[in-house]
Amino acid sequence: MLALLTIKNYALIRHLEIRPSQKLTVITGETGAGKSIMLGAIALLLGNRADTRVLWDESEKCIAEGTFDISSYRLKNLFDDHNLDYSDQTVIRREISPGGKSRAFINDTPVTLEVMRKIGARLMDVHSQHETLELGTHRFQLSLIDSYAGNTSLLSEYQQAWKKYLQSKRNYDELLAESGRLKSEYDFIKFQLDELQKASLHENEQEELESSLKISEHGEDIKTRLNQLLTMLGQAESSVQSVLSESVSLLQPIRSYSTKYEQIAQRLESLRIELNDIFNEIEREEEQIEFDPKKTKELQTRLDMIFGLMQKHRIHEIRGLLRLQENLEQQAQKTINVEEDLAAAKHGFEGAKKQLFQQAENLSVSREKVFSPLASQLMKLLRDLGIPDANLKIESKKNEPGLTGVDQVEILFSANKGIAPRTLEEVASGGEFSRLMFCVKYIMAEKTALPTLVLDEIDTGVSGEIAMQLGKMMKAMAQRHQLIAISHLPQIAARGDQHFLVYKDSSSKKTVSEIKALDADQRIEEIAKMIGGAKPSTLARENAKELLEG
Repeated sequence: MLALLTIKNYALIRHLEIRPSQKLTVITGETGAGKSIMLGAIALLLGNRADTRVLWDESEKCIAEGTFDISSYRLKNLFDDHNLDYSDQTVIRREISPGGKSRAFINDTPVTLEVMRKIGARLMDVHSQHETLELGTHRFQLSLIDSYAGNTSLLSEYQQAWKKYLQSKRNYDELLAESGRLKSEYDFIKFQLDELQKASLHENEQEELESSLKISEHGEDIKTRLNQLLTMLGQAESSVQSVLSESVSLLQPIRSYSTKYEQIAQRLESLRIELNDIFNEIEREEEQIEFDPKKTKELQTRLDMIFGLMQKHRIHEIRGLLRLQENLEQQAQKTINVEEDLAAAKHGFEGAKKQLFQQAENLSVSREKVFSPLASQLMKLLRDLGIPDANLKIESKKNEPGLTGVDQVEILFSANKGIAPRTLEEVASGGEFSRLMFCVKYIMAEKTALPTLVLDEIDTGVSGEIAMQLGKMMKAMAQRHQLIAISHLPQIAARGDQHFLVYKDSSSKKTVSEIKALDADQRIEEIAKMIGGAKPSTLARENAKELLEG
């Protein structure tokens, strides 16, 4: 609830502070005294936009600040969602600088106007002409139905099902689109994949083929040279092998005479052994060399095929072709598997849709159950408030599922006998709208925890016994919720647990609006003025006392 409201440098207000009652606070004053200006300042706390024209002194900033006790509002999660420090005593402040810059704070943390609107809407509910018009919207009417029916849990369950439905539908639609795309591309992917798989490529194949091709193309020359080398090394009478063997034999008798001779002999023996290995390897290589034009053509064809694949796919090495093949295999497999994924997604989507419609049906049934009792209660309250022929009924039709269900509710109303109920936009006058909205607030106050409720001259167009009844209803509401009523009726002013008077002070060069809390004697005098004018009679004062005691 609102514990303290401070307004500085706003319109006609130089500095104003009020500490409203926890129950019913009434604010009265002559027309133009500044009551509506207070509402404008309160609207700043709710995130409304403002400009420098609101400044009383254009050289100073405007400040609107509200201190709230929110210990029973269960708002910690909301504060956490916006990274705000939570405190049971929360301060909301709005500043408008002379240059027009607006700043908003919650517990001294800067916030955007959007965040201020979200938090402020949970702390104060200002009944204004705009909100009265909102009564005609389907969204507001549906919210009223849900509040009356106590559908918090059902609506939460439905909205969870709605989120699951949206997610499963999005998943199914994405897979369906992907399936169509993959299917349209599959033939081309399969053609490319088959071509690469048929090629049976392996890493380093290009280098091996190029080497084999050079050998095959120059086979005759290679074979001739290898034969000549074999002759030189081991087949001729004075071959290198013969010379080395003879050298080893020459040293054999003297190798024991000196370690140096022994070392030389060992080195010559090593050369002979190594030469034998080289000779044998050359011999093997020579035996494998064949001058085969057919094999040469096959190697060239294989290389041409590899180069063709590289050029086709704009890849410069076989490793890249192998990576492409692996990627194409994955895409082909994905196309094969997508049908299974699509079937699973469709099953999940249909299950979520079935669950959604079941939750929607539960919500619709709960709503329809309260149409008649809510309409009856509203009609009774409206008759108590001076609309004796009030006739109201609630109808509903089904729409496609949305965030709040499948129901579009419509409150139909008639204030006159013999006139069939029609939509609120068609039949309700401003005064009737105000009283209907008050009845709605009265009922909602019984069903849910309302924030501080501010009523701006909701008593317009009523008087006498109807005003008395309206005052009683406000008093009853204020037993459960903090209520601030701006009124011009003595019957309502007398019901307040606390009474503030707004008045103009023109004693200085510039007019200002002031506010003061009235004591018992001042209340009698003020209510007497509301009854009998600026100079109330003794009878008016007696009537004021009677109202206050009633």
